[in-house]
Amino acid sequence: QAQLVESGGGLVQAGESLRLSCATSERYFSTYAFGWFRQAPGKERVAVAAIGWGGNGEYVADSVKGRFTISRDAAKNTVYLQMNSLKPDDTAVYYCAASFASLDLVPTLEGECDYWGQGTQVTVSS
Repeated sequence: QAQLVESGGGLVQAGESLRLSCATSERYFSTYAFGWFRQAPGKERVAVAAIGWGGNGEYVADSVKGRFTISRDAAKNTVYLQMNSLKPDDTAVYYCAASFASLDLVPTLEGECDYWGQGTQVTVSS
């Protein structure tokens, strides 16, 4: 099974930036689509961004559009979530998820994902 390791979370003030990383192995990286999900206290886990394998498509949630960018680096077997202009409402545990997907799938639902990382906490203060 794929192993996903998230890093890059932390405590920042509103308006600052963070970059989250999700590292996996070369064996799985090229054949998986990836999504970033987040879960705030008392709320359901929702997708914020996703990218298909082979660069077939992207998704960015309306709530973070224009501020968050998802990318993947094949040389490092890593998926990134660049988060700019952070707001207190962005505070959540952020999860990287992988989907052994078809070419056209950009995973935005939990049921579309096969593997999950442990999550990394992002806290944005006012």
